[in-house]
This record gives sequence, C-alpha cells and structure tokens, in this order.
Amino acid sequence: MSDTLLTRPARPEDGNRLYRLDHAAWSPLSEVAERSAPPTADSTVFDERHQPQDYLVAELDGAVVGYVRLVPPTPLPSNAHIRQIQGLAVDRAARRHGVGRALVDAAVDRARAVGARRVTLRVLGHNAPARRLYESVGFAVEGCTPEEFYLDGRYVDDVIMGLTLDQGQNTTGRQAP
Repeated sequence: MSDTLLTRPARPEDGNRLYRLDHAAWSPLSEVAERSAPPTADSTVFDERHQPQDYLVAELDGAVVGYVRLVPPTPLPSNAHIRQIQGLAVDRAARRHGVGRALVDAAVDRARAVGARRVTLRVLGHNAPARRLYESVGFAVEGCTPEEFYLDGRYVDDVIMGLTLDQGQNTTGRQAP
C-alpha cells in the first residue's frame, strides 16, 4: 500500500461507494444495528438525514477507503457548539495504515473550523481498537451506560467519549490558520 492518503469532503457521487464500504466494514464489534441490505447500483448512504456535507472521505492512492460522519448531535440551538462523530468505517484492506486516525483528525479539524467547542462520540465498550484510536487523538471517556445493548448473546456497555477543542490548535498541534 502506498502512502498517498488524503481526506476530503464527500460528494454526492460518493454515496454508492460509501454504502458498499459501510456494508463490507460492518462488524458486531462496532455496530448495534443489523447489517444493511446488500448493495445495489442505486444504494447510497445519503438521505434526508445523512447529507454529503456530513461526511469526510479518505482516499488512498485515489481509491475511497474510509469515511467519518460528523454532525450536530441534535437540532437544538442549545448544543449547536457540539459536533458528534456518528459513523466511522475503514476498508478492511486499508486498516492499520493510518486511515482511521486521518479521518478522526480531519473530523476534529472540521469541528474546530465550524466553531465547535467539543466533539463527542459513542463507542461500544468491547471495541478496544476504536477506543484506542479515539484516545490517541485525545478523546477521554466521559460516561458509560452499562449493558446498554445485547449483542451476540452478551450485554455490551455504551461508552461516551469527548474531546474539548482548543480553538487555536489543529490536531497536529500547529496553530490553526
């Protein structure tokens, strides 16, 4: 695998590729919902609640290999200062190549660029790889709902993580422009 990794905003034409990626990346380690229907030529992740502007896409050597969805957690003005990661998927063949980290970094940078004060997320308690990734970016556990989900014959905690943003820094530690 080459090192040409970039992140960019999603475009409407990415919808089918992101659906295929989401379907292929599905795992009980990270998902509470049933696996989506097999992809068709018309399948897309975009709908009235999930718009292209909510997604950042990772490309490795020009091929889409991941995405992160970053949205306001509610439509309420009282928490418009928060952005929430509500989806992250990386192609299995591209894992362990920095794609997830690049996507989370890009999401944090985007949150900062739109004036957010914090980024939050929810992750399943047994998803140690994802938790390590988020912690490496600076997210901390802020709460836990014990046994929130029953998956594969066992109860699983829902872990809430958050990151308070320093408005003057980007994720690489440099001053933001």
